[in-house]
Amino acid sequence: MGAESKLRVLIFEDNNFVRGALKDFLGEFGYEVFTFEDPVASPLYKKSFCDCRSGKTCADIIISDVNMPFVNGLDFIKAQIQKGCKVKSRALMSGDWTHTNLQIAQNLGCRIFTKPFDIIEIVRWIEDCQKRVDSFRELSDGFGTEEVPSDIAMYNFDV
Repeated sequence: MGAESKLRVLIFEDNNFVRGALKDFLGEFGYEVFTFEDPVASPLYKKSFCDCRSGKTCADIIISDVNMPFVNGLDFIKAQIQKGCKVKSRALMSGDWTHTNLQIAQNLGCRIFTKPFDIIEIVRWIEDCQKRVDSFRELSDGFGTEEVPSDIAMYNFDV
């Protein structure tokens, strides 16, 4: 059992403004926030299994955009589940939900946010999620930096 730690939130969003606003706002609440322009820029992407399988928690909350340049948010969440990720609090956000994507997101157990969203709505959802998090869980240590893997560093993610 580890020492009490901050709530860890992972955000996957290709829009610089939205990503930065979420990071800054959630950081003001004392959360440990890691942001990525796309799942391929995350340490989670290249791993064949999630740290959750080893008894550590990769994150407490994952929030992902649906439409991103390299990996669709729905596909990323599905892949994480297949890799053994045990994060229960997952959300997907999009400005152009299709009926099919909504159904997939709901089947994956994701909270759905429609852009533009009220950031307070996300904060309330996170506060509700926090009530279910064991404050003494052990978090993995694979998120020390937000470095982009060298094989995608040449791409410009700005939209």
